[in-house]
Amino acid sequence: APASTASASSDSNALTGSVLISGSSTVEPISALNAEKFNTTNPNVSIAVEGPGTGDGFKKFCAGETDISDASRRIKDSEAEACSQAGISYIELEVAIDGISVLTGLENDVKCLAFVDLYALLGSESTGFSSWSDANDLAAQLGSTVAPYADVPLAVTAPGEESGTYDTFISLALKPVAKTRDTEKATRPDYVASPNDNVIIQGLSSSPTSLGWVGYAFFVENQDKVKAIEIDGGDGCVFPTTETIASGTYPLARSLYLYINTQKAAEKPAVAAYVDFYLSEEGLRSVAEAAYIPLASYEATIAAWDQR
Repeated sequence: APASTASASSDSNALTGSVLISGSSTVEPISALNAEKFNTTNPNVSIAVEGPGTGDGFKKFCAGETDISDASRRIKDSEAEACSQAGISYIELEVAIDGISVLTGLENDVKCLAFVDLYALLGSESTGFSSWSDANDLAAQLGSTVAPYADVPLAVTAPGEESGTYDTFISLALKPVAKTRDTEKATRPDYVASPNDNVIIQGLSSSPTSLGWVGYAFFVENQDKVKAIEIDGGDGCVFPTTETIASGTYPLARSLYLYINTQKAAEKPAVAAYVDFYLSEEGLRSVAEAAYIPLASYEATIAAWDQR
């Protein structure tokens, strides 16, 4: 780096410029908290953080519109190809672990669901089901040990296709069952979809027998409004907690990432300084402060950034 950049970094008030971040609504709270912390010592840097969803974030990132893309899944081949065609090179930094919580209304008696139950209620073959009991025949065919379900309204509110939380839930919970059924589409199209996690929580809390899914941190924040259902991934029912997600015993755990445009990081001192802060002790504390689970070790993440 040129000497002038180094001196600008050491005198934080002299650091100027902007950092543009878009992508996952799940990762957004960590990035926003770090933007706030970073700005206390770098007041002249403008940081914009938004969370329209992982997919929408990658569209902007691969069009060169943002410096950093927050992601609740790895970049897809099609997205990597779009970046490549636009001449955008990037590095992937794993920053946290999260669990996807399957939620319902506080009064629902359902305690635990296996993947076959989730497919019977949320998969493509459940299109049109408006009561939990509508799924009883399908659940029986799939070998559910939880069904028959009660004859109560099934009101589904969940992330839409632009969301990494949608993609991850589909690939972990529904696709394995969809494959055995030879169905192309993994999920029913007839549910209330929103890119906003708070809107999803609102929808789920408005019906006592609702069903949907969000990232773990949004469940933690809203335990007074919704309850989490235990998930059986084949080894018994497991409730999402910091411990079960960190250990991998909770079946719907996933990694969270930052994607950094390497050219922007080289050209814009503010971008590099922000990522340096993110991976510092203080920056990484934001992971737990925002109710996510830190990695067991950040060595590989820090090495990937240092070797850019």
